[in-house]
Amino acid sequence: MIDMIFLLLIFFLVAAKFQPPESFLPLRLATAYSETPTIKPEPLTINITGKANGCQVRINPNMSIDITDSTINENLATLAERISDCLQSQKRLPADPVEIICTDDVKWDHLAKIYNLLFGMGLGDITFQLTK
Repeated sequence: MIDMIFLLLIFFLVAAKFQPPESFLPLRLATAYSETPTIKPEPLTINITGKANGCQVRINPNMSIDITDSTINENLATLAERISDCLQSQKRLPADPVEIICTDDVKWDHLAKIYNLLFGMGLGDITFQLTK
């Protein structure tokens, strides 16, 4: 009988999954105040409007690029150059926010490729403006 009790005890010890205490999890609390105030810059606004065979990307009111289905790779390369020129001229950092404003008639494929281009350029804070 004692052998059975020891076998059951060993079985339960081997089969048990011990969880680490909750204090083991990494946790970083926010500071109550900061000595230097952080100012978040205005986001770089990128407007995308749909066209019959592609879309038009407007970075500034005077800078726009047409992306067509037939030459999408060349157009995306041009867009990357124009965006990097705009970032340099406005003295923006890769951590600065970028806001994409998109109309309903833009193809999802074009929007995804433009987003991937921006993310591939090292821009990490990319958001979409919510419209009705």
